[in-house]
Amino acid sequence: MQLIEVSKEANLPTKFGDFKIQSFREKKKVGDEVYCLDHLVIKSEELPKIPLVRVHSECLTGDALQSLKCDCGGELEMALKKIAKEQGMVIYLRQEGRGIGLFNKVNAYALQDKGLDTVEANLELGFKEDERDYSVVKFIFEFYALKQIRLLTNNPKKIEIFKQMVEVEREPIIIQCNRHNAHYLEVKKEKMGHLL
Repeated sequence: MQLIEVSKEANLPTKFGDFKIQSFREKKKVGDEVYCLDHLVIKSEELPKIPLVRVHSECLTGDALQSLKCDCGGELEMALKKIAKEQGMVIYLRQEGRGIGLFNKVNAYALQDKGLDTVEANLELGFKEDERDYSVVKFIFEFYALKQIRLLTNNPKKIEIFKQMVEVEREPIIIQCNRHNAHYLEVKKEKMGHLL
């Protein structure tokens, strides 16, 4: 079961520029339980025929706390700057830690502190290397009548998934690495095929 509610649209002035925001509440049923994920679209007031789109999965530690262990906060900031200039949207998906949630992500971090990489840590906790679900993105593309996008990503799996929904032209999003995330980025490249 998948039901999606759409909020009203509101203004969001930011240090990157002035945006419109709209939330998409995804209700999912797993077994007998129904739970909600409130996703967010941050977009320019006007959308061009081929908008720049970043599909960004929530990363509290990177996005809000500016963690140096990943590249998430830097990617989000770059995406917002580019969208303010070039028009488009960030689809902010509430699926922390590649879909394992904040609690499990902290446990994965603890395993990484002991020497495991990000993929090994997820597997050690009993998860797949990536548990994210992008089905709500199809609804969002259809809601905004998007047929073709410039996708801001380094992830070839995202390209393949979204090519089944819209016509995709990939644009890279390269963030400067640091001593804390150099190994993390190497794992993304070597084990997950990221185009870095």
